Amino acid sequence: MQVDLPTDLREMVEQRRLPASELLPEAVRTEDAVRMEIHREELRAASLLYTAELAVQVGQPAPRQRAAAAEVARRIAGRKDLKIG
Repeated sequence: MQVDLPTDLREMVEQRRLPASELLPEAVRTEDAVRMEIHREELRAASLLYTAELAVQVGQPAPRQRAAAAEVARRIAGRKDLKIG
């Protein structure tokens, strides 16, 4: 499917090789969906950079610390009262 986007968005999509038509749900074909995906990718990249810099500063976490962090993440993921959005 052909997706018509503003020039700035089209360029960002092309640079990142994103499948623009697949990003947009069938019923909602808006540029906001593309902007949200680009923002999500930028946040993920910033997160990876931050954790890499942090690891250089303080070192890699010990196995026990990793296990504790994984347990916290599991508890958060399992919560039913989280508000999304």
